[in-house]
Amino acid sequence: MMAALVAASTMSSCSVFMAANQPSAKDLSVLKVGTPRDQVIAELGAPIHSEGPVTAQKDVYSFVQGYSSINKVGRATTHAIGDIMTLGLWEIVGTPAEAIANGTEIKTEVLYDKNVRVKEVTPYKGGHKIEKALQ
Repeated sequence: MMAALVAASTMSSCSVFMAANQPSAKDLSVLKVGTPRDQVIAELGAPIHSEGPVTAQKDVYSFVQGYSSINKVGRATTHAIGDIMTLGLWEIVGTPAEAIANGTEIKTEVLYDKNVRVKEVTPYKGGHKIEKALQ
């Protein structure tokens, strides 16, 4: 019986691995008006497009908003328990679930003022996540 449990837990733990390696959450509060551009780039990464003079800089960012460490550990633990309890059959459900729940794509444009601080944010995709972070 113990050998079966060990085999089940190591045989197919794809959902556990996928949950643990989901993208991490980014701090979207850096998009608040007044945040320096350097701080935005440090959190969101380099923009995919930049234009304009320094006095009216505009950046476009594209990234995946992931999950907190606590959320990832909880999901991985749930999948591990499911694998053990079902002798690996949980992977039929767990792996596709992790493939679908792999973060939210965010695309947004950020306009900076003459001091190179956030002046305005225009979400293109995933705006609900940005709006929630700015409340």
